[in-house]
Amino acid sequence: MARHPYLDVHGPIAFAHRGGAEEFPENTLRAFRHAVDLGYTHVETDVHATADGVAVAFHDDSLDRVTDAHGAIAQLAWSDVRRASVAGTDPMLRLDELLEELPGTRINIDPKADSAVGPLVEVLQRTGAVERVCVCSFSDRRTRQVRDRIGDSLCVGAGPAGIARLLAASARLRWTRSTFDFHAAQVPVRAKGLTVVRPAVVAAAHRGGVAVHVWTIDDAAEMHRLLDLGVDGIMTDRPSVLRQVMIDRGHWKD
Repeated sequence: MARHPYLDVHGPIAFAHRGGAEEFPENTLRAFRHAVDLGYTHVETDVHATADGVAVAFHDDSLDRVTDAHGAIAQLAWSDVRRASVAGTDPMLRLDELLEELPGTRINIDPKADSAVGPLVEVLQRTGAVERVCVCSFSDRRTRQVRDRIGDSLCVGAGPAGIARLLAASARLRWTRSTFDFHAAQVPVRAKGLTVVRPAVVAAAHRGGVAVHVWTIDDAAEMHRLLDLGVDGIMTDRPSVLRQVMIDRGHWKD
C-alpha cells in the first residue's frame, strides 16, 4: 500500500503506549501530555464505548483494575463512567477530548469491542481526525468495519489474519513481493512460542510497503536490538527511556 501520512515521518516512530503507563496513570490526559512534552509525535490508546455511545480512551472493558469505581463500561452511561478516577487521581478521558486537546499528535487506536466501532467512527469523522490516526485491532472484522465506514483514507494495522499472511510471506523466496491491504504490522516480539520480529519478517513487510511496529518494549537494550533489525516503530510504557534511546541513535527531534 502507499505510505500513509500517519507514517510519513523521518526515522523510526516512538509511540507512548497508553500515554506511557509506567510513568503516569495510563490513558489519562496527564500521561499523554507528558509524552507530548517529551517530544512524542505518536501515542497509543484503546477505545471502549459506554452504554449511551460515548467513545472512551480506556483499555479494560471494566473500570475495576485501574479506577476507584466498578462495572463494565459497555453497561454504564457516560454520566456514571465520568465519575470514576484513574488511579484515584485522574479523570476518565473521552476520545474526542484526547483528539481535541492534542491536535498535533498522531494517535494509534485499538477498538477493544464491537460496540466501540460506531462511536469511534463518529468521533473521527466529527473531529476531522481521520488522517492522523491509525486503527489496529486484534479483531480483523472490527478493523474492516471501521475502514469500510471511513474509506481508504484511514491508516489501518494488520489483524491476526494479516499477520499470518505476513509470516507466510516471510518464508518465501527473498524476491517474492506480497500485496497487503494494511499499512502497518503492530506485533509483539514473540507470540505463542514463535519469534515474530525477525529479519525475514521485517524484510517481507518492507517489500510489501508495510511498517513494522513492536509492542510493548520497556528495556533500552531491547529497543536498540529491535532498531538494529530495522523495525519502523516501538511502543513503550516508559517514554523517557525510549526517548533517550532515540536521542542516542540520532533519531529524536525536539
